[in-house]
Amino acid sequence: MAKQINGQLGSSEVHIKDAFWNRFTELVRETVIPYQWDALNDRIADAEPSYAIRNFRVAAGLEEQPYGGMVFQDSDVAKWLEAVGYSLASHPDAELERTADEVIDLIAMAQHENGYLNTYFTIKDPGKQWTNLYEAHELYCAGHMIEAAVAYYDATGKRKLLDVMCKFADYIDSLFGIEPGKMRGYDGHQEIELALVKLYQTTGEDRYLKLAQFFIDERGAEPNFLIEDIKQRDGLSLWTGRNMPIPKVEQLAYNQAHKPVREQDVAVGHSVRAVYMYTAMADLARLTGDMQLLEACQRLWNNMTRKQMYITGGIGSTHHGEAFSFDYDLPNDTVYAETCASIGLIFFAQRMLKLEAKSEYADIMERALFNNVVGSMSQDGKHYFYVNPLEVWPKASEKNPGRHHVKAERQKWFGCSCCPPNVARLLSSLNDYIYTVTAATNTIYTHLFIGSIAQFELDAGSVTLKQESELPWKGNVRFEFTEVPGATVTLALRIPSWCREKAVLRINGETADYKTENGYALVNRNWQQGDVVEWEPAMEAQLTAAHPEIRANAGKVAIERGPLVYCLEEIDNASPLAAVSLVTSSALAVNFDSQLLGGAIVIEAEGRLDEQGSWQEETPYRPYGLQQASLPVKLKAVPYYLWGNRQRGEMTVWIRA
Repeated sequence: MAKQINGQLGSSEVHIKDAFWNRFTELVRETVIPYQWDALNDRIADAEPSYAIRNFRVAAGLEEQPYGGMVFQDSDVAKWLEAVGYSLASHPDAELERTADEVIDLIAMAQHENGYLNTYFTIKDPGKQWTNLYEAHELYCAGHMIEAAVAYYDATGKRKLLDVMCKFADYIDSLFGIEPGKMRGYDGHQEIELALVKLYQTTGEDRYLKLAQFFIDERGAEPNFLIEDIKQRDGLSLWTGRNMPIPKVEQLAYNQAHKPVREQDVAVGHSVRAVYMYTAMADLARLTGDMQLLEACQRLWNNMTRKQMYITGGIGSTHHGEAFSFDYDLPNDTVYAETCASIGLIFFAQRMLKLEAKSEYADIMERALFNNVVGSMSQDGKHYFYVNPLEVWPKASEKNPGRHHVKAERQKWFGCSCCPPNVARLLSSLNDYIYTVTAATNTIYTHLFIGSIAQFELDAGSVTLKQESELPWKGNVRFEFTEVPGATVTLALRIPSWCREKAVLRINGETADYKTENGYALVNRNWQQGDVVEWEPAMEAQLTAAHPEIRANAGKVAIERGPLVYCLEEIDNASPLAAVSLVTSSALAVNFDSQLLGGAIVIEAEGRLDEQGSWQEETPYRPYGLQQASLPVKLKAVPYYLWGNRQRGEMTVWIRA
């Protein structure tokens, strides 16, 4: 393999101790993981059944039942196990570990002698393995189980699941490749690629990295594997049971297989597939020194985040295919913005930060995390959004078929429940996203301001750093060096985009200058034990406008403060929210509301409400200017991540100006 881009990353061990984020990590550990375990076992009343654990019991020969759920149902168990692994790494729990070990025993029992593992093809379609890679998610499920195996091994040192998945990965490696007799193919849903990179990093086996590279290199090559795959079964679809037309190459943009990945420059197709693939591309670019892959990642990142991303960090604007549509097409009321897509965006951002430390990657990571991802889960940890809208009218969600996917309330579970366990595994591994370290230059990059205790291994020696953060309510961050190597080390602090380059640095109480590079404040010195760094990015409530090409937001503004996007809810404001406007010349008043769901900063502003009393019920239109008065109202905006936790009602992020 070629020389790594950005050199060798230093190792780190980070433990979160943060007033804001510990609420979420504790919620995942104490409520979400047990709740999702009950869901996987079909114990949640009035929720769609999962069948996931039952499928493994059947595949293991312990029960006789028909297969239940989606073709990719195994992945829900895998993501739950991955979340358990991350949770155990920070909070050992003997009972939870025992439960996970029992699940792993089931998985091992369900594995075929040759290493194959998939309950759908074991129970429902035996003998048809690898005959429908376009639709059947076999490698996707394998990828998620590999990620679970790595996380569980890292946390517990137990190899059983890791050995199961190495055996499966070896079997996959024997089937796929450019050698004669092997399939020159890939999965319709990317995931195996990034998982194999993790397996390589854990085991040191080069063949796993090479297999990941094969899947990336082969995608979109001619002759197009997915088209040939579909032709071999005359277009017979797993989903419809009918023979479907053979797609044209351009239609495979849905799977990002319309052209070789190094030639792609626009984010297209199913958004989760896309960002999982981009994540693997970034991993491979760094580990193999592939500059073409890096350049493709940069192009795709720029298009996606600058022309196809919502202000909340959501991506994928249409429910037709859960997909990107085209540049600047970002409707608020028919939005998709799947939770998994934002999680994948965070994965991609983290990998890009490992390639090149640029603050824009961390800015987007923070935006998606604080808004779309944590907003997808209720404050009780038992209800979830699959779709994350920026505008909700409950009646339209109920009665307009084009908006049925937009829910006014979070759901207990889903038949296709990829998002809830994805949230659990991300929040359980949040400590991995705070820093990256470049060992050779002895540089510690701080990407997220999350209270934590971190130990880093640099070429200069060990560094232990305690971070205290008051985000998202205040912009005050404090770092203390509690172990130093006795050599020069650079601390690189992200200058958040939301502070508009206004940030104050103090070292041991004295204001200090800093060098700026790629959006980071660099402080290079021979640190002493007990040195304290205070970092204060300016945090002010501000109005944000959208690019004129984003037609849905013409004449509207959004409210932001720090990393948080705000919204209006019907419970706090006049209705209908579409008749409300914000007086942009008025001040934005920032107040802490201790009664709002455990306490949160709210923002109040002067507004106007279109007069409605003079309208007759059966007069839908009338001449403009006729009694077009508006009434003064006080607007109250709450953090977007908290919406929908009090009562059902309208919500909007973008407000008429």
